[in-house]
Amino acid sequence: MFAGISLVNRLARTCEVGLNPDSASVNLLLRHWQIARCLTGPVATFGPARKVLNPPKTMLPKPSILDRTAFDPMDHLWTPWRFAYVSTAEGAVRAGIPEALAAWPGDLGCIFCNLIASIDHAIANGMDRDKAEAAGGLVLRAKHCFVCLNAFPYTSGHVMVMPYAHLDRLATLPAETAHELMDLAQLTERALDRVYRPHGFNFGMNIGQAAGAGVAGHLHLHAMPRWVGDTNFMTTVSETRVLPEDLDTTWRKLREAFAELRTEK
Repeated sequence: MFAGISLVNRLARTCEVGLNPDSASVNLLLRHWQIARCLTGPVATFGPARKVLNPPKTMLPKPSILDRTAFDPMDHLWTPWRFAYVSTAEGAVRAGIPEALAAWPGDLGCIFCNLIASIDHAIANGMDRDKAEAAGGLVLRAKHCFVCLNAFPYTSGHVMVMPYAHLDRLATLPAETAHELMDLAQLTERALDRVYRPHGFNFGMNIGQAAGAGVAGHLHLHAMPRWVGDTNFMTTVSETRVLPEDLDTTWRKLREAFAELRTEK
């Protein structure tokens, strides 16, 4: 943090005397600035940290040197730990096939279609259904849609609801599939609430690569529980997510919760 403060002062003085800092210095400044804001947070109201959060105008670089948006008061949620997945999910060879289900010889070119096909192949060839579906993270099957774990979760309990059909737009779903998708979303909220007792939920779709979809060709609805403070300095500074349970445990808990809820209906 103090290194960030020092860099702010040095770069500000450089700009004031009319010198042009190189891009590496600017980038380093921005990085320290983000870290300082994360570590101090809104509770820092005095001392050096206050100077970083709300620097005097004389400390700010000239607009021609550093874009005004670098000091925009709006906060942004960065998720760099997801970049590798988002940028490669559709490019991997035989994507979506867990090691335990690798006996399936095909490749449909879609992570989700491959997942379902490899599970079905394993079951057809004698593997126990629960074992095959656990290996693939398949939590629930319905007539037109299914629920599976996200292999790269934001939080414990992060699942996806999607149709079996390889469709990339919400508008292309047949009515019965769209209705079942929403029915399963409601059931998923109830299951997540029963298992995790979260403070809130995120439900959402990214339709198209430009919108951030890691798998743009196959529509899917993300669903995850959220807690106040579940994104902290480990995420922002260390680009690391801390998850309290492994995927096998998540699958077992949610599998049981979905079964109980469907029995209660």
